[in-house]
Amino acid sequence: MDYQKTIETISPEVYQRLLRAVELGKWPDGRVVTGEQRAHAMQAIIAWGERYLPPEERVGFIEKKQKDGEQCDAPSETPLKWRE
Repeated sequence: MDYQKTIETISPEVYQRLLRAVELGKWPDGRVVTGEQRAHAMQAIIAWGERYLPPEERVGFIEKKQKDGEQCDAPSETPLKWRE
């Protein structure tokens, strides 16, 4: 199964568990999240968020405020590149 198909199989509940595990540094059963697990979980969290969440709900979202009389930068349309 490729990475994209794996991301498609993640449910919102699993996404929340991954997010919580990365935040706390431990899995729901209390085991410690290893560095490698954290890296993989973060990749899955970001990829799932890009696919299913609006921009303001994604991990790392920063709201850009617009000054009076200025326009904000247009959003980038550069696609993500996936590592195998």
